[in-house]
Amino acid sequence: MDVETSLDIEEMRRRIQQGINRCCEQLLEIAMILTHKGGQVLNRLKGASFPELAQNSENIGNGSMSENQNQRLDPMTSAQYTTLGFGNFDGEGDYLRQKNKINIQLPRLVSVTCGFAKDHIRYPEYNRGKFGEDAWFMSSSPQACIMGVADGVGGWRNYGVDPGKFSMTLMRSCERMSHAPDFKPNRPEILLERAYFDLLDQKCPIVGSCTACILALKRDDSTLYAANIGDSGFLVVRSGKVVCRSQEQQHQFNTPYQLASPPPGYDFDAVSDGPESADTIQFPMQLGDVILLATDGVYDNVPESFLVEVLTEMSGISNPVRLQMAANTVALMARTLSFSPKHDSPFSQNARKHDIDAWGGKPDDITVLLASVV
Repeated sequence: MDVETSLDIEEMRRRIQQGINRCCEQLLEIAMILTHKGGQVLNRLKGASFPELAQNSENIGNGSMSENQNQRLDPMTSAQYTTLGFGNFDGEGDYLRQKNKINIQLPRLVSVTCGFAKDHIRYPEYNRGKFGEDAWFMSSSPQACIMGVADGVGGWRNYGVDPGKFSMTLMRSCERMSHAPDFKPNRPEILLERAYFDLLDQKCPIVGSCTACILALKRDDSTLYAANIGDSGFLVVRSGKVVCRSQEQQHQFNTPYQLASPPPGYDFDAVSDGPESADTIQFPMQLGDVILLATDGVYDNVPESFLVEVLTEMSGISNPVRLQMAANTVALMARTLSFSPKHDSPFSQNARKHDIDAWGGKPDDITVLLASVV
């Protein structure tokens, strides 16, 4: 009797959780409709007939929150999101003093995040910095604004390992070390290397592997520095075009470069690449540029043209509410398309180029970090 009661309660809990998840996704759809481009894209994705609300889009977010950009929004159960504005440093580091004693205001990032765990039953609770097996961080200092994502390799679950622990530990180490006095914003690959070796030095070994991408906007020279390993990555949109984008690193199709830590004493046949394999990029930024940093759950499902449509509207936006709505749009697009059997996704297209018969989206964890340079 006790066993049956326990099973009934567990089944009821799962049904309630699924109902909450559906409600949260519907709320995100409403948020998409309230943005002009988000509504247009949703119409195309679902063939729906939602009204165009372009006339209302200019009234959403009047900048009233731009002076309080460190405020965080409460996370929802399904689509968890966080708002973090970079830049309120009480004057120190906000201005570059010139020889003629004229202060020039330095650029900064206003950043938000949104994401979904692929399996809400396995990951029903919100944990800051984690969406399923994906992990992320954002930090700031007077010298730089730093962001990172990591995607845990799901194959480790076959060995009884939680793939999200490796990615989460790596990102937490990156976040902590980005505040160190000797951190160099123009060398994010060093930050990635230090965090990786810090993970390997843990007293309790952390088994697993992940892809990773770290970005740092160095404020005094307005330059974006990046270190990327694997198939997570970033793109920069300016004036309606992608002006900079990281390149995937693949050993073979669907086998990305990855940092790894096999079990001690075991000769696992696991893909393992060192942090020195990271691809490094530096790119001069301009005010109004929009940065998307995301895991492959986004890029494998959403065509670049859709991303550009949504991100172009965010150029120069400092209101975190409007940025949050755009991040929600991208995350929901990725999730909707990932479970669509009829969607000819970028992943399916790439698979067919490798003579693999594949159609539809690719279900995956989804992490979106969206930032505007202001």
